[in-house]
Amino acid sequence: MQQTGMGILGRIGELLAYPRGDYRDRLESWRTAPPFGDVEADSLLRNFLRQIQDLPLEQVQELYTHTFDFNPACALEVGWHLYGDEYARGEFLLAMRERLRRHCIAESRELPDHLSNVLSLLDHMEPQEARNFRDGFLIPALNKMLAGLAEHDNPYRYVLLALAKRLSSQTGEGSAEDLHV
Repeated sequence: MQQTGMGILGRIGELLAYPRGDYRDRLESWRTAPPFGDVEADSLLRNFLRQIQDLPLEQVQELYTHTFDFNPACALEVGWHLYGDEYARGEFLLAMRERLRRHCIAESRELPDHLSNVLSLLDHMEPQEARNFRDGFLIPALNKMLAGLAEHDNPYRYVLLALAKRLSSQTGEGSAEDLHV
């Protein structure tokens, strides 16, 4: 059975996928979407949208590549942060591919453990499975991503902080700042 619809985490994941030709449409859908209902996360995402909206696509692509691809400390692959180049990362990638398939999520151009895929997957998991995955894999990796993004004026930092805020509200923790190093 094909899963339809996209939850908030999957929508955040769209902002963290490589900016291609439809990126402007993704940004517009965020501008017109109802807010999260979390003042801090909504503000963080508005900051991101405000900083990125007038940039040409090529400049957004350069920023994305500089932020995530040329900076291994902020790579968007969850397994990289958990296992590095160890054999266990390969096993994690295979397990992620199986999870995506089991939840009828089509693979993207990104690796199965890319944050955009992981967030879409979390939207489709049963609550307990999602909690276990979030707490055991996603939050430790997100902590490392945030620590690796030293550029406080980088617009993508707002997206990661909004994600952290969203996850912290799901775990019952306080602010997004409490979630990362």
